[in-house]
Amino acid sequence: MTNRPLTKKQQHVLEFIRKYTEQHGHSPTLREIADSYKVNVTAIVDHIKALKKKGYVTHGNRQARSLRLVSPMDKLRKRVLDVPVYASIPSAFPTERDQEAKSCINVDVGTLGIKPNARAFAVEVKSDAMTGKNILPGDYVICEQGVSPRNGDVVAAVVDRETAIKIYVTERGKPFLKSEGSKASRQVPADESTIKGVMVALIRKRRS
Repeated sequence: MTNRPLTKKQQHVLEFIRKYTEQHGHSPTLREIADSYKVNVTAIVDHIKALKKKGYVTHGNRQARSLRLVSPMDKLRKRVLDVPVYASIPSAFPTERDQEAKSCINVDVGTLGIKPNARAFAVEVKSDAMTGKNILPGDYVICEQGVSPRNGDVVAAVVDRETAIKIYVTERGKPFLKSEGSKASRQVPADESTIKGVMVALIRKRRS
């Protein structure tokens, strides 16, 4: 569906909202838009109503700075999941997970390929123990809780009280956790560790 065409004044208001949001990291208030064009707020309200009706913006009623530009990709967007990032895996995940998380990654569930009600968390990789799997220091491993690992899965686990990213393998019917990096590492029997989640995605930032 194509958005309906805008008048020149509506286009100007839309561009003001876009530029202001890019510069400040949040949307302008109606008063700020009105002051910019030296008109009263009522005139801006009418323009915003028209922009909403034509599908260019959304606006929360009686909420300051709630203007949001509508992206052409919105129709493809799935539910966004807030994934807490941990420096180390907590022994028990609290209900309010963000209390212990050091940051948060927002990813839509369609990208992760998991259910909207899935429980997920992320761990920042610190070592080179998984370079053989192309998992590098600085990467974020996103894991789903409550999933039973299969042979060859990458998992986040607590081994000797330390957070570890390992590969889950079975040999002669017995499960182990192993690394796959530049240096050989002993295999750890799975029953000597606590598996907290199975990797569903990897995020890598550009390195400077």
